[in-house]
Amino acid sequence: MTTESPRWFKSSYSNNGGQCIEVATNLAASHDMVPVRDSKDADGAVLNFTTGSWASFIAYAAAQSV
Repeated sequence: MTTESPRWFKSSYSNNGGQCIEVATNLAASHDMVPVRDSKDADGAVLNFTTGSWASFIAYAAAQSV
């Protein structure tokens, strides 16, 4: 359990279109965790990815021009 709070941010590419996620990468180094949530529902569910899983997802998305 961590007492460090996530610092959420949304990509500048999102253009506030309402179909965005927020990530809190500040927990990656110290907790091997990258929390992800829906930007429209700050009190909703949070998905926690390991840093390795998150890095793989980002690499795939970048290769696919997603």
